[in-house]
Amino acid sequence: MTHYILKATKETVHLGGFSHLLKPALFVDSHDTIDVETYTGYYVYDQAPPEFLTPEFIDICQHLPPERKVSTGPHLLTGPIYIRDAEPGDILEVKLESIYPRLPIGFNAIRPGWGALPLEFKQPALRFIDLDLENNIAVFPPQTNIKIPLTPFFGILGVATPEVSRNSIPPGAYGGNIDNRQLQAGSRLFLPVYVPGALFSIGDGHSAQGDGEVNVTAIETSMNGRIKLIIHKNLDLKYPLAETTTDFISMGFAETLDQALELALKNMINFLENFANLSPEDAYVLCSLAVNFHITQVVNNPHKGVHGMLSKSILSNIVRL
Repeated sequence: MTHYILKATKETVHLGGFSHLLKPALFVDSHDTIDVETYTGYYVYDQAPPEFLTPEFIDICQHLPPERKVSTGPHLLTGPIYIRDAEPGDILEVKLESIYPRLPIGFNAIRPGWGALPLEFKQPALRFIDLDLENNIAVFPPQTNIKIPLTPFFGILGVATPEVSRNSIPPGAYGGNIDNRQLQAGSRLFLPVYVPGALFSIGDGHSAQGDGEVNVTAIETSMNGRIKLIIHKNLDLKYPLAETTTDFISMGFAETLDQALELALKNMINFLENFANLSPEDAYVLCSLAVNFHITQVVNNPHKGVHGMLSKSILSNIVRL
């Protein structure tokens, strides 16, 4: 097992999407760990206060090579990371060992035509929000007594697919723009592998976000973390699955919330069939009795997200991943 440090530079990040044609930023083996840097705010850096900017980030924004601009999504991602011996049909486990803001500031933006209420909030709006990293809070609105706990996570964790380019906005079976606030330090995410090496990328750091992410953005934050990447050859998963310290999490992404809920439910039933040895009917009943379904996000067009959470406490000594 080897430990790496992956800095975010104009040679190791990419903008707007995923592509299996991108030159890998790093080659690793299964079970290696990586300290990874990420930046966010590529399209707002020229409006940002000095504390949001670093020389490396400015260099990225001003000199990112054309071949690192993949699609029209707004996200700046670090990677891709090539995992040796990863093949299509394998499962990539992303173990999130630590996650922390690299700067004491983030931003929130309203984009015209986006969000849960696009006809009511039509004007663009950009707010930079200070982060009190010592007390682990953000005060918003400023000069109020409203203190938001910081719960940092990466909004995007995804692998490349056979498409030449894939926009970074919609999530899917490949992961991508999941925006699931449960994926904090100590959690694990399992993703199907579609291309040799998996080509995993990470970014879109969020310091705080409510389920739904209703105005399009969270507290978007340049984020650092430590991850471990593990390849599994014998796991039967067709869709992202997560495990936190307390819960198993199924996911569903679709054009409507009804469809996303149905997919998240089916994925939880499949999980219980394969890993808890339940019949489909018993799994369906258990989902009604013990699984809590949440709206992950409603803004990553064209795919909304729903996730189901099942407490690990009722499955002790049964499920093994």
